[in-house]
Amino acid sequence: MLFNSLSYLLFFPLVVVLYYIMAHRYRWALLLAASSVFYMAFVPAYILILYGTILLDYVIGIQLEQAKGRRRNYLLYLSIIANIGVLAVFKYFNFFTTNFNAMFEAMGLHFSLPVLNILVPLGLSFHTFQALSYTIEIYRGQQKAERHLGIYALYVLFFPQLVAGPIERPQNMLHQYREKKSFNPTMTLSGLRLILWGYFKKVVIADRIAMFVDTVYQNYSEMNQVYLILAALAFVIQIYGDFSGYSDIAIGSARILGINLMVNFDRPLFSKNITEFWRRWHISLSTWFKDYIYQPLAFHWRNAGIHGVASALLITFIASGLWHGAGWNFFIYGLLYGAVLCFELYTKNQRKIVRKHLPVWLYSSLSIGLTFMVVSLIQIFFRATSLEEAVSFISHMIQNSDQHIVPYINEGALSFGLYGYIIVIATSMIMFFLEHKYDFNFTSLDTRFKTDIAVSSIILFLIITLGVFNQKSFIYFQF
Repeated sequence: MLFNSLSYLLFFPLVVVLYYIMAHRYRWALLLAASSVFYMAFVPAYILILYGTILLDYVIGIQLEQAKGRRRNYLLYLSIIANIGVLAVFKYFNFFTTNFNAMFEAMGLHFSLPVLNILVPLGLSFHTFQALSYTIEIYRGQQKAERHLGIYALYVLFFPQLVAGPIERPQNMLHQYREKKSFNPTMTLSGLRLILWGYFKKVVIADRIAMFVDTVYQNYSEMNQVYLILAALAFVIQIYGDFSGYSDIAIGSARILGINLMVNFDRPLFSKNITEFWRRWHISLSTWFKDYIYQPLAFHWRNAGIHGVASALLITFIASGLWHGAGWNFFIYGLLYGAVLCFELYTKNQRKIVRKHLPVWLYSSLSIGLTFMVVSLIQIFFRATSLEEAVSFISHMIQNSDQHIVPYINEGALSFGLYGYIIVIATSMIMFFLEHKYDFNFTSLDTRFKTDIAVSSIILFLIITLGVFNQKSFIYFQF
């Protein structure tokens, strides 16, 4: 069930109405049932996998809280192996078998491992990491085990953030499912405003840019390098609109139900370097990797000084790249981000000197522009379907200056010509301007009600007149 579908626009209001007219003691059951229905709208059978890991982690959590000595380690390892094992089978098994088979063939061995013909359960990487954070926090003594099986199941399955996050922590979520919520008009209006903003970024920005980007990637070998460069730059805006749009709709939907989810994006395209970019981009994932992989590695290698920090960064971002997908392009994607972060770590003092000798506005402008270009280049490995395609795309982007620039027709009747470019540029500028001047996560409406009405009305008008209503799936659903 996509957020940008008619079924969700019918499903969600029904859940909200039932939620607030129902007695508090039954609300967890309603949300759990609604979350199960939401997930089963994609591949019904896969809900059994979630139920199985939920039951296992629920039992392990209780045992882990009571265990002592080595038994605590064994229980944690069991939870990690079970959760990562499911992820490995569905998401990485074919990647490894394909590479092993290629290695066997190169060695002249007539042996091949089987390849599974299965679909990856929707949002598997997201709810796997959310489940892992629960057992890790219990192991660290930062969280008590949840005794209510339904409440814990809801922690993993809560439908607004089930498929693509934010990846939450038990400290933020479990207590909220127990708290009695009353209908709050201010929170509801705030949530609706966020949902509206998320729809704007998805159907006006991301899905319209996708018409151009998809066409270029499908025909990149025939395209002039101008088109290829524009597509690389445009994809960054597309994926931001798509993913942050999903997060806004998720946060807004939860807020209407009286539940607060963490902010997942903080104007990342205004970042002045890649370090800052990852503090602002997909915050729930970057903080997960920081807390559970980077910091333990950096602590382990603390005697190595800055080199230990750099090594921890590189490994963390390689892992982050592979979290996004099972492919060598995702490995390179993570490796490149890790390498750039290491470069920024080693050149921190030199960059401070440069900053002192330039006007603030010039240094900021150059830094934002350079960061955007670096992100655009690295994201080619994310957007491409394989490492070979990514390398070929970049090669054509450098060499194809002699190709003619010709207009391409998008999947609708309208040519993505001058009119399409004007819409994309204008709406993207509106998005950047509003995000720079206006805080959509602001919950109080008392001091700026008229401004809220005006901004929301403009956004709604733009959605109705310029939205692309083709129910295009969110990019991060594949992860």
